[in-house]
This record gives sequence, structure tokens and C-alpha cells, in this order.
Amino acid sequence: MTKKTLAMFPTALKQLADLGERLRLARRRRSIGTELFAERMGVSRETLRRLENGDPTIAMGTYLRALGVLGLDGDVDAIGRDDVLGRKLQDLELSRSKT
Repeated sequence: MTKKTLAMFPTALKQLADLGERLRLARRRRSIGTELFAERMGVSRETLRRLENGDPTIAMGTYLRALGVLGLDGDVDAIGRDDVLGRKLQDLELSRSKT
């Protein structure tokens, strides 16, 4: 059986491309070459190239390792921290259940 890959929304592809570019810029600001960065991440230079190009098949763990090598892994903790929409939906449901 072949592996099926789901298509991604264009906005998600753009976000991945933008994230890859930000990681590339962060690496370059630190004067870390691709060979050294890939080695520190434990990936091939080809995988690093794909990551920096926003390839949607790159595993989330690989992005996390890149952020860790760059010292930016604390930024991940901010994702979804303040779930405004979720809280509004929860409050709406709680107000409905009182009646």
C-alpha cells in the first residue's frame, strides 16, 4: 500500500516557506554554515535545504531540532498559549448549558 500525502492549503505552504526562510536567516546571522548546522541537527544537508525551503514533508521534530540549535526553541512554547477562539467557544458553550 502506498503512502498517501494530504494536500496542504496554500496559506499553510506559505507559512512553512516563511518559517524556513526565517530559520535560514537566523542560521546565517549566527554565521553557521549549512554543513555544520545540518551536523548539529543530525540531518543531511539535503534535509536542511528542504527545511529552509519550507518542504511540508519535513517532520516537526526536525524543525524543533533546528530551533534548538539556534537557541530559538523557547518560541515554540508560545504557540497556542493564548487560545482566544477556544476560550470564546468554551464560554459560549458554558453559557448555553446554564439554561
